[in-house]
Amino acid sequence: MSYRIALTILILGGLNWGSVGLLRFDAAAWLCGGPGAPAARGLGILAGAAAVWCIGLFRRGGAAPD
Repeated sequence: MSYRIALTILILGGLNWGSVGLLRFDAAAWLCGGPGAPAARGLGILAGAAAVWCIGLFRRGGAAPD
């Protein structure tokens, strides 16, 4: 997984959680048919995997590999 893809997923996930906190609107769940829908859960798992992948950025001092 590319760091750019992982960071994009994290940004989208962060924006979604911001809308949940501010507006009580979960865009990912809305798009997928509800918070319990398998697709919505899959998006959450994908965002978590992207976060784990980006932990490597801390090991590199914040610089993504070329």
